[in-house]
Amino acid sequence: MQITLNGKPCDVEEGATVARLLESHDIAPGQVAVEINCGIVPRDAFGERRIMANDIVEILRFVGGG
Repeated sequence: MQITLNGKPCDVEEGATVARLLESHDIAPGQVAVEINCGIVPRDAFGERRIMANDIVEILRFVGGG
């Protein structure tokens, strides 16, 4: 199925969870925040929150600096 990931079309498997999406892109869950359709997904829900066709997903990385 197709979603929008960080502003670009992306194909993901049916029934994929946020955790699976992060894993498939080699992203450590502890280093990002995930927003789906303008709502933040709590980190403890990454394994349960399923991604649906046409969802708009933003993966936000934490960046430090000074």
